[in-house]
Amino acid sequence: MKDPIKVLFVCVHNAARSRIAETYLKNLGGPAFEVSSAGFEPQEANPLVIKAMQRVSVPLATTEKQPSVFDLFRAGRRFEYVISVCDAASSERCPIFPGINKRISWSFPDPSQFVGTEHQRLEQVARVRDDIRTRIEQWLQELPPR
Repeated sequence: MKDPIKVLFVCVHNAARSRIAETYLKNLGGPAFEVSSAGFEPQEANPLVIKAMQRVSVPLATTEKQPSVFDLFRAGRRFEYVISVCDAASSERCPIFPGINKRISWSFPDPSQFVGTEHQRLEQVARVRDDIRTRIEQWLQELPPR
């Protein structure tokens, strides 16, 4: 069996987008992938993200505070893909990880910035959730065979 493809999803707080992406790749990619997520300023999972994922019966991979992307960098962790799911300006803060890896940037709206009632914000989070799933499904189709 081949070694799993190591993927790191990164966003600012690792409270929403990167956790959704991590969860979906773990579910859709299975054991062919070793998936992690981290943030520049990590926090616990956004409660609306937890609810949005529960709505589609896909619990988040983890809800507690994750390590900082800089902690992973200092530890010498290696990833084949480092995928930023925040805006372009924030993704520029991501360190260059050692070894050969491909940096990818997928920009999704930040759920912590959504406004409106809880229901309205939950609907906005659900759209981001669905967009992330669609992007991961596309990416899995685009990956070269190993």
